[in-house]
Amino acid sequence: MLEVKNLHVCYGVISALQGVSISVKAGSIVTLIGANGAGKSTTLRAISGLVKPRGGEILLNGENISGWPAHQIVKLGLSHVPEGRMVFANLTVHENLMMGAYLQRDKAVVQQELEVVFKTFPRLKEREKQIAGTLSGGEQQMLAIGRALMSKPKFLMMDEPSLGIAPLLVKAIFEKIVEINRTHGITILLVEQNANLALEISHYGYVLETGRIILENGSAALRADPKVRSAYLGG
Repeated sequence: MLEVKNLHVCYGVISALQGVSISVKAGSIVTLIGANGAGKSTTLRAISGLVKPRGGEILLNGENISGWPAHQIVKLGLSHVPEGRMVFANLTVHENLMMGAYLQRDKAVVQQELEVVFKTFPRLKEREKQIAGTLSGGEQQMLAIGRALMSKPKFLMMDEPSLGIAPLLVKAIFEKIVEINRTHGITILLVEQNANLALEISHYGYVLETGRIILENGSAALRADPKVRSAYLGG
C-alpha cells in the first residue's frame, strides 16, 4: 500500500533522512522505532506532505505522491495523527472532529463516521460539548485519533500515541489501535518510543538510527533480537 524508496530530507544543511526505504502492506500494522532524533517523525511528515523530500519516492497505492501538498494526500485516504496530539484547544470535541471531516461534503457520511468514532471512543461521546483543551492527555489522544478517522482513511499514521499519557490509558489506546486495524481494515504506520508495546501490536518493524534504516524484520523477531533488546527494550 505504501512504498518509500531512498527518501532524503534535509532541514537546511542538516540531513535528517539519508536514503530511508520502507514498505507497508495493506491491512498491516508497521512500526518505526529508534532513539529521539533518529528521523521517525520526519519520515511521517514527509509521507503526509508536511515536509518536502530532497530526493527519493513515496508511492501510495502505486501513485507517486512525493512533494504533493498535504490536503491532496488526505484526499487519497491517508491521515496523520501528529506527535503531541495538536488538538484545537479552544474548540469543542465535536468541532475538532468536524475539522477532520473538512473534505467530506456528504453529511450522511460525516454522521456515519462520527458514529464510528463514538463507538471506538465512547469517552468522546460523553465529552462531545467539552472544550478540547480541558481534556486529559489520554482523552486528547483519543480525540486526535478520532479526528483523523473522520476523513475515512484507508491508511493511518500515528506519531507517538503514548506520549504524555498516564500508563493506565496507554494500554487502552494501543488496544484501540489494534481494533481500528482489525475492525475497520485500516493500514497503520506507527512511530512510538515505547518500542516494546509497538512491537507487541505490529506485524513488522523498522529500526531507524540517525536518518538510516539499520534493521528490519517481523516484529516478533525484532523483539527477540539481542541488539534491539539492549538498545530499545530495556535489556
